Amino acid sequence: MDKGTRRKILDILKREGPGTASEMAALLGVSAMAVRQHLYALTEEGLVEAVEKADGVGRPSKFWQLTAAADAFFPQGYAELTAGLMGGLQRAFGDKGLEQIIAARTDEQIISYGERMEDAHSVKDRLRALAELRTEEGYMAEVREDEQGFVFIENHCPICIAARTCTGLCASELSLFRAVLGNDVQVERTEHILQGARRCAYKVTAV
Repeated sequence: MDKGTRRKILDILKREGPGTASEMAALLGVSAMAVRQHLYALTEEGLVEAVEKADGVGRPSKFWQLTAAADAFFPQGYAELTAGLMGGLQRAFGDKGLEQIIAARTDEQIISYGERMEDAHSVKDRLRALAELRTEEGYMAEVREDEQGFVFIENHCPICIAARTCTGLCASELSLFRAVLGNDVQVERTEHILQGARRCAYKVTAV
């Protein structure tokens, strides 16, 4: 089996969510049968699973999705260590002290992101630059445009375990995006991994 193709399938399912073999074949430029062979192998490894969903008239279609075991193939950002450190800081300095530490970290990110994004002037360019930065950090970020404006998407959260321990990290992330994207846009979180969504998504509209 071609491990490169299997990795691409995992990436597609991570970015796009559940999909059919035909949909993935179209993205990969191969036959649906070839994709199914890879999916069966990934199923045996416990990395994907199939669910049947009604898709118009006729028999239900088979949609493939990632299992929890597939998370090991995506960056975790030393999640267990980070979670342990956050817990230790909370015990040592209390909730207020931890909030101050997170705020200081956010301030540093605003400065470093701002330096990297200083040549991005339009909203689209700023979002693309932010997506590039966040992807470097393991968030698998992307920007999509719709009739209302833009949607900034993070398909993976490398600090998810730590964020479950300290929800202040998620609040600081929203503050970071609002600061670096500027006062001419409104940023609203519409999907949240910690609330059961498969990704975090932010609606970005002009004000």
